[in-house]
Amino acid sequence: MIAVLDYGIGNLRSAEKALQHVGGDARLVDRAEDALGASGIVLPGVGAFGACASALKASGLASVARAAVAAGVPFLGVCVGFQLLFETAEESPDATGLGIFPGSVRRLSGAVKLPQMQWNVLERVPERPSRMLAGLGDAPWFYFVHSYAPVPEGAAADLVVARCDYGGPVVAALEADNCWGCQFHPEKSGSSGLTLLANFVALTKGDGRRLESLAVAS
Repeated sequence: MIAVLDYGIGNLRSAEKALQHVGGDARLVDRAEDALGASGIVLPGVGAFGACASALKASGLASVARAAVAAGVPFLGVCVGFQLLFETAEESPDATGLGIFPGSVRRLSGAVKLPQMQWNVLERVPERPSRMLAGLGDAPWFYFVHSYAPVPEGAAADLVVARCDYGGPVVAALEADNCWGCQFHPEKSGSSGLTLLANFVALTKGDGRRLESLAVAS
């Protein structure tokens, strides 16, 4: 079972249906205990970082995300769900993310229209092979809707597997073992998006790990 975290933000059904379309047993989960036993966790998100961070914490589902990443259970963060893996955001100075990776979420720079709302091509990082982007070639196209993007710091900067160009280089995808994050919307990205989601479903079926506890070892 793939648990799609339902914390009341965004059109979660589209992510659920896309995962089901590529063979995943995806289900919306709005209680932390209902994610126990899941072989994969998906954290979607649209809108403002602060509102999403607040809603995730209020729902109790932040514990699911932290526990899954800590236990190595396959995890996919999408759009603001990806941004929430970082510590802070320029958009919402009083909000804090999950802090899985060091870095902040910053406004896109350059003389470009915001939000970026378009298809854009990914620029793969040559020295970073990616299971998330397997089968997609060197320059796949994905659909973006955002005005902010993560800027990973320290070792997290080495986990970036793809960027796009929009007023300058923008982090588009990051991969750390079983923890995947993408700034674009795979569920809105046609065949490329379905390939990425199929890669995630395959990971959940082949890895064998399940979310057994909501506790995070210190």
